[in-house]
Amino acid sequence: MEIKDTIVVVTGAASGIGEALVHRFAREGAAAVAALDLDGVGARQVAEAVDGLSYQLDVADDTRTAEVFKDIEDRFGRIDIVCLNAGIATGGSVDAPNDIWDRSWDVNVMSHVYATRCVLPGMLERGRGYLVHTASAAGLLTNIGAAPYSVTKHAVVALAEWLSVTYGDRGIGVSALCPQFVDTPMLDVFAGDSPEMRSWVNSIAVSADDVATTVVRGITEETFLMLPHPEVAEFFGRKAADYDRWIEGMRRLQASME
Repeated sequence: MEIKDTIVVVTGAASGIGEALVHRFAREGAAAVAALDLDGVGARQVAEAVDGLSYQLDVADDTRTAEVFKDIEDRFGRIDIVCLNAGIATGGSVDAPNDIWDRSWDVNVMSHVYATRCVLPGMLERGRGYLVHTASAAGLLTNIGAAPYSVTKHAVVALAEWLSVTYGDRGIGVSALCPQFVDTPMLDVFAGDSPEMRSWVNSIAVSADDVATTVVRGITEETFLMLPHPEVAEFFGRKAADYDRWIEGMRRLQASME
């Protein structure tokens, strides 16, 4: 799908990957870009830099999500590309408090459902549209020490896959964006307090602009898996080829971090 002259919506747009996406879509010639974020001030600042629109939005609020997407469609008559990028990173095991599990599920998964409900009917009617679901390499592999994050990111990949299977022949492009570590404020959650872990995370982190480049290329080529870290494809292949061996390797990796 070509990006020029499209109407684009980006959630989680006030910083990090979302901010980079807003700027990149504008440079690629999008007709309009809407920046949505819980941080309304940050979203407005990002949008103003590209003469776009901004909305304050808690993506876990389905009613408010419907209002925002309707307003955008009313203004422009359509929405062509939606990047569902908002997400939260939380550590912990299965004994993490219920409110952390609930919030992780609502933000990382249900927000994708709510937004897709809003735009899919119009996209299907026009026979054209693109959905980019920001998941994580944790959605293909796993994230040691972060059960809520890993579980919900697996769910995002599953949702994107289902949508692509179900609507791909009706003009709807779907991608799952699965980076490893990206140089954003969220990086601190994964780096933790271990100097060894922080050093490793920093060594493989890519920039938000690098991720935006991957997204633009993925939309243009209509690639389902968007992998800013190409090595993730190799890891995923090893996992599929010998699941038990892969799990044993992950156990050893976890032990080396303790």
